[in-house]
Amino acid sequence: MSFLIKLLFKNKTQDIVSGNIDSVSIKGKGDELKRSIDRIFGRSLFVRLVDTGSCNACETELAALSNPYYDLERFGIKFVASPKHADVIIITGCLTRNMLNPLLKTFEFVPEPKFVITAGDCPETGGPFKDSYAVCGPVSKYLKVAMHIKGCPPEPEAIISGFLSFMGMLKTSP
Repeated sequence: MSFLIKLLFKNKTQDIVSGNIDSVSIKGKGDELKRSIDRIFGRSLFVRLVDTGSCNACETELAALSNPYYDLERFGIKFVASPKHADVIIITGCLTRNMLNPLLKTFEFVPEPKFVITAGDCPETGGPFKDSYAVCGPVSKYLKVAMHIKGCPPEPEAIISGFLSFMGMLKTSP
């Protein structure tokens, strides 16, 4: 059992955000994020979450973004149930063989322009299951990934910073 625990935490990565973040800096980052989203999209940014085989730690952190402390919707980011309404797909978990086709179909149904963001270490590294027969490899092998938010799992502040970096990337691209 201890071997699995050591293997799980062997490749710990740094989050995008370092240090403690208080509610004032979250509001500041969020307001900047809202201005960027309004400038680029002229409306809210719609996100479709696809879990391709995770342990649900990343989903827990993404769900925390909807609680009153972070309240991501006030910054103009909304999670949607249908890929037909999404601008961005955020992918969590190791890409498993059983989820490869559903992921590709989800990507196909997202209207242009469409972007892929991966959250957590598993979509890029395979996590502790990278050598398993059930894991297809990194998401970037099948889809063009616009942004990767590191962490196992990434904290809500890192996810907000990731969205802010993503909007900055869109602002500077032609």
